[in-house]
Amino acid sequence: MIQTVGIVSLSSGIIGESFVRHELDLGIRRLEEMGLRVKFLPHALGGLDNVKNHPEERAQDLLDAFRDPEINLILCAIGGDDTYRLLPALFDSGALAEAVRNKPFLGFSDTTVNHLMLHKLGLPSFYGQSFLADICEMEKDMLPYTRHYFEELIRTGTIRTVTPSPVWYEERTSFGPDQMGLPRVSHPNGGFELLQGKPVFSGRILGGCIDSIYDLLTGARYGDEHILCERYGLFPSAEDWRGRILLLESSEEKMAPALYEKTLRLLKERGIFSAVSGVLTGKPMDGSYETEYKEALVRVIGDPGLPVVCNLSIGHAAPRCILPFGVEARVDVERQRIDFSV
Repeated sequence: MIQTVGIVSLSSGIIGESFVRHELDLGIRRLEEMGLRVKFLPHALGGLDNVKNHPEERAQDLLDAFRDPEINLILCAIGGDDTYRLLPALFDSGALAEAVRNKPFLGFSDTTVNHLMLHKLGLPSFYGQSFLADICEMEKDMLPYTRHYFEELIRTGTIRTVTPSPVWYEERTSFGPDQMGLPRVSHPNGGFELLQGKPVFSGRILGGCIDSIYDLLTGARYGDEHILCERYGLFPSAEDWRGRILLLESSEEKMAPALYEKTLRLLKERGIFSAVSGVLTGKPMDGSYETEYKEALVRVIGDPGLPVVCNLSIGHAAPRCILPFGVEARVDVERQRIDFSV
């Protein structure tokens, strides 16, 4: 059972800003009410500018979180867009390889890049939630579906089964103190949707935010990102993808369909769709471009035999489950469940 949560800011330092203090306090209280001790790593609350300007301090926090014997779960504060800048500090001297311990690491969005760092070292991790986006949810409680999976992780150290959420929520347009306790707008949610292929398939899940994947493959956001990712061999080879399940979910930037298709083509050029056993996609935030993304998947993959399953509540669309990376998963759309070998 997890007893101490270590919170790290590996991308954005927003949790250190005064304008989110109401959310920060709420999240701390919720974790403590769950019986958890909360540790903020030394630089996690440094604020936007300090965190952005000191990637070496972010890297040190991650190393310290793994080394700290009291910390049972490393929880990312939030995503962002430049966690790739931690690569030299973590890999040049082998510091991350020396520090890692088999303890749960949880985050999503830009944290996709951190998951790939851990995958490179053979460490399983957990994708799908963060401190600010989920623990600090401003409704009177965490969203029930989200809370279910977070509590399972802290109770058991793993996730055994994921099933669909009965609802999905529109994203808030304001996060000020006046929103505290106000419910989100919700809608009925369909189940896992089989877009093509067989309804049952297996493999180890890997992937994450398609926006982050595009950036690390192209350097479109930061010119040196793809250079560093290539230097450190961060994105897995086609052979490493063989038999895995590719997870793709889209961010709050609501990627234009043409760019979504371009990213899929980059993955195809790398041989990913020829190697994987299936594809899982998250529900887009607010349902944006849902139809266009599905059409692009079918068009680009060009293989109707490859299973593609849509409408997972994972990543940027609330609520959020948690998906283990690095353990065998069995997707069964007919039974509307994903089971993990733990």
